[in-house]
Amino acid sequence: MTDSRTADPQAPQRPDPAPGSADPEPAGPTEWTIAGQVGVGPWPGGRAAWPRDVRYDPELLEHGDRRNVVDHYRYWRRDAVAADLATRAHAFHVAIENFGHDHNIGTVVRTANAFAAAAVHIVGRRRWNRRGAMVTDRYQQVHHHADVAALAGFAAARGLAVVAVDNTPGAVPLETAELPRDCVLLFGQEGPGLTDEARAAADVTVSIAQFGSTRSINAGVAAGIAMHAWIRRHADLATAW
Repeated sequence: MTDSRTADPQAPQRPDPAPGSADPEPAGPTEWTIAGQVGVGPWPGGRAAWPRDVRYDPELLEHGDRRNVVDHYRYWRRDAVAADLATRAHAFHVAIENFGHDHNIGTVVRTANAFAAAAVHIVGRRRWNRRGAMVTDRYQQVHHHADVAALAGFAAARGLAVVAVDNTPGAVPLETAELPRDCVLLFGQEGPGLTDEARAAADVTVSIAQFGSTRSINAGVAAGIAMHAWIRRHADLATAW
C-alpha cells in the first residue's frame, strides 16, 4: 500500500472545545490519500497531544479518520456527530414510500443528511437498500411507518404540512410554490410515483418542471431538487459548512 500524502490548503478544522475546556487543542493533520481513500491520519504528537474533548473518538485519534464526514466532525465519535447534527437540523422532514424496495432511498437519505433534514421517514417496507446512503444513515435520524396513515398521524401531531412531490395534474409548480417551513416532503417510488393514499394525505402536491422527453425524474434527483428548494427559501446560509 502506498501513502501519497498531499498537503491540503483547507486543512481539517478542529471542533470548538467542550464548554469549560482549557485545552488549546493543537492543529490536526492535513488530509492525505491512501489507495484512493481521502482522510486524515492519526492525531500528530501521540496520545500526549490528544484533545481532551469527550466528543473525540480514541480509536480515530490513534488510527486516523477516513469517514465521509466534513472536516468539522473529524475524529468525533459517531454518537457525538449525530447529537450535534440534531441541534443543527432544519424544520423539514423527508418521507419516501418503500413498496418496491426502491434503490433510490439510500440516495434520499444521503441528500437529507447533506441538507440537515430533521428526519427521514421510510413508509411501507421496513427494509431498504442502504448502499446509496454512504453510511449517512448512522448519523441521520431515520424513522419507519407501516403506512401513509401512520406518517400522516406523525405529521399532524407535530404540526407538519405534508407536501407531496409528484408530476400529477393539478400539482403546483415547485418553482413558484411557497413551501411551508414546517413540513414533510413526501416522495413516491421510482416509476409509479406516489400511491393514491399518499396523494390523498397530502396538504399540497408540487411538481418539478421538465422540458425534455422523459416522463419522470429519478426519485433521488427529485428529492434533492425539492430539498434544495426548501433550503433556498428557509435556511440560514450563514450556518452552512
